[in-house]
Amino acid sequence: MFTEQGSEEGPTVRELAVQALSSIERGYDLLAPKFDLTPYRTPDRVLDAVTRAVRELGPFDTGLDVCCGTGAGVGVLRQLCRERVVGVDFSAGMLAEARAAFPPGSGTAPAGEGPAIDWVRADARSLPFAPAFDLALSFGAFGHFLPAERFGLFAEVYGSLRPGGQFVFPIGAPPPVGSRAYWSLLGFDAAMRVRNALWRPTFVMYYRTFRLGDVLADLTRAGFVVRLQPLTELGPRPDGSPRARLVVATRK
Repeated sequence: MFTEQGSEEGPTVRELAVQALSSIERGYDLLAPKFDLTPYRTPDRVLDAVTRAVRELGPFDTGLDVCCGTGAGVGVLRQLCRERVVGVDFSAGMLAEARAAFPPGSGTAPAGEGPAIDWVRADARSLPFAPAFDLALSFGAFGHFLPAERFGLFAEVYGSLRPGGQFVFPIGAPPPVGSRAYWSLLGFDAAMRVRNALWRPTFVMYYRTFRLGDVLADLTRAGFVVRLQPLTELGPRPDGSPRARLVVATRK
């Protein structure tokens, strides 16, 4: 999880409470207009570090942002892909904000150049794509999937990539046991489990279920060849290990 402090113009406590008591889809439709003002948007420093690291893996013609939200990952792909970029999400509200953020001709390339950008409303657990993409990425979405769903999600991404295509995403090191961040994430997950035991519809958002060893195993089971690349721009932990790594999963 990568977060920064939210803006004072972000959602109120009441708005967040209404969102949290909704379904995931309805909750994000409600949150979408102010999502980029919350601490839940992936920080620019992470987006920039991933952009520079992935650029060395290219070139790429086509890219897919899985669970694109308001389009932060599309902004990365637009810098990396030459022909076409697609953002997919199941929240109509998020897609509306993404379209507004990336209108036609909004890029830095001269008019008529740069990749075409398309938006698709779909569930990432059932992606509507043939093997058409050279690159897929995702930022900050995996907490919305239960561990039992993770293999199926990865298999859907695998099926959307061309042979040799790459699925990349950053993954942060877990906070030290006993640290403030550790207790914060533990408390959030505990509160979410209580909420889902008492309230319907459920709202899946768990920060402590995306463990690196399990993720690598599910990627491998889905058919990927996987390696890890330190994101050195984001600095080391006190013990010298990387604060974050880039997962690079390649379709055979």
